[in-house]
Amino acid sequence: MNPQRLALFSAIVQAGSISKAAVGLGASKSVLSRQLAKLEDELGARLIQRSTRKLTLTEIGELVYAQAQRIDQAMANIDELTGQYQKEVTGRLRVTCPRPLGQRYLVPLLVEFAQRYPKLEVSLQVDDRMVDLIAENIDVAIRVAHLEDSTLVARRLGENPRVMVASPAYLQRAGVPQHPDDLRQHDCLIYASGARVFDTWSLEGEDGTTVLQAPHRLQINDGMALVAAACAGGGVLVIDRLLVNEELASGALVPVLPDYRLRAGQPIYAVYPARPWLAFKTATFIAFLQERLFV
Repeated sequence: MNPQRLALFSAIVQAGSISKAAVGLGASKSVLSRQLAKLEDELGARLIQRSTRKLTLTEIGELVYAQAQRIDQAMANIDELTGQYQKEVTGRLRVTCPRPLGQRYLVPLLVEFAQRYPKLEVSLQVDDRMVDLIAENIDVAIRVAHLEDSTLVARRLGENPRVMVASPAYLQRAGVPQHPDDLRQHDCLIYASGARVFDTWSLEGEDGTTVLQAPHRLQINDGMALVAAACAGGGVLVIDRLLVNEELASGALVPVLPDYRLRAGQPIYAVYPARPWLAFKTATFIAFLQERLFV
């Protein structure tokens, strides 16, 4: 089947007559009539009932036209897709990210990305709530954990292991735990959000798994505030390693019970609305994050 003839058939139906389609396409009526006849010969079926007053689709013509519309849309999508990849990174990129990850990592990377693409304007929304990407017109969200949402696409950026840390000053004062059970005699720093308190810790070692309710006097609903509390000697903290890499490198915090495995952290994803194609600016930004976020 000649796809060009199928496109002409679709144009004739949309115009309402061969004459009007010929005017719109800048072709002669006789050429369109011949191409339509050849398409019907190829398919072995009459697609249009012709009359002097109007054009009427046959039953098979309606079915063929429905498929032709899909082909038209696919061709338009392909044109848009290739056009996007020929364009510069420009326009406005709207990004949302949880507060701790945004403060520590994403803001410096956004500055670097904006410097790399001077025609791009970046808008960052730092927010711990679950932002509705479609309703709020967000291009991409950085999220910890994969979400089962058919309207969104999630692309993994990297793993996010958890670590147990404390400041050298705290360990000097309170002692260094040698076994998970020792934590029952320590001050622990706990993340809490509203009524949800995340104080159940699980550690796995050669001697088995220990699950405990971490004793604590301090609850905070912000990851970086918990890091600050740990650096100040407030106690033992379990947190995403990504949020304490700098403190571990500088010695402000040190690992606690490093021979024991903690519950795995949630991977970090770039999440964006499901569309027939991904805007070039968004695709470029996600590729940049995959290149730079976990360096």
